[in-house]
Amino acid sequence: MSNEIRLAFEHPAERADATAPDGPLDRISLRDHIVEVEIGAFQAERGTTQRICFNVVVEVRPITGAVDDDVDRILSYDRVTEAIAAELAEERLNLLETLAGRIAERILLEPQAVRTFVRIEKLDRGPGALGVEIVRSVDDLATKPVAHHADTTPHPHVVFLTNTAIRSPNLASWLDQLEARAEPVILCVGLPDVESPKTGHKMTQRRVDLLAIEQNAWVLAGRDDRCVVVDTRTELDWAMKNGQISVWAPSKIVLDAVDGPTIGPNDPVALAAWFSGHIEASDLLLIGERPPMQSPVPVLVQDIAQSGL
Repeated sequence: MSNEIRLAFEHPAERADATAPDGPLDRISLRDHIVEVEIGAFQAERGTTQRICFNVVVEVRPITGAVDDDVDRILSYDRVTEAIAAELAEERLNLLETLAGRIAERILLEPQAVRTFVRIEKLDRGPGALGVEIVRSVDDLATKPVAHHADTTPHPHVVFLTNTAIRSPNLASWLDQLEARAEPVILCVGLPDVESPKTGHKMTQRRVDLLAIEQNAWVLAGRDDRCVVVDTRTELDWAMKNGQISVWAPSKIVLDAVDGPTIGPNDPVALAAWFSGHIEASDLLLIGERPPMQSPVPVLVQDIAQSGL
């Protein structure tokens, strides 16, 4: 009994370990994540915010094969904090139990997640921390209708810049206007003016040309500090949700895509159009370039000399 009482007040990580199911499961954890929010059933809790502390453990399926230090192969910590933020933004709630259940449900929608422990505590309602802790698994989701969650996927504005546009004295003013837009912005570039090395082999040439585009992305980043080169989907998702202007480095996403592009890096505009569809962009803006033959998203074209974005 004493051991059970001790575990009741341990961090969810210890409780997860004590109740581990058969077979190995990896775990990620979020500790002491504090948010100020309006919540509570009492009148004194209305119209004011209070500190809420979140401790979350997510048990995930072990990764088969080498991780290779690849952020896109794991369940990102951002998914946990985003689940918390999304449920807090959904509506004002009276009960911590309701909030914990909704957070757990959202986390368990992630493909890697198997079971989650969610502890939520009010820090300002008494001399100690007052809270709840729940445990939910994917099996629990299978026995109840899954609540509909609003689509929180960003739909970015993708902009393709030619080398002339990258060198233009108007670049800073264009970025000012793009930064002021409501939707996130991702910039794409093509091959540099300097010819890439020739390998004489189709597959290796593809990689060399993708790397050449990435070099050009770094050239653009050197023109303005607001431009941050990004190569993983996880980083792109974070950047889109945090107002960062990203410059797409294509190698990883192109080479990892199950439904990869049929065109190569020697047609960078068509590659940008494929990327726009891949990330569900709202549209693709071309500055100083002709539109591709086909595109999965609407394409806008601006002349460099007259571009006002």
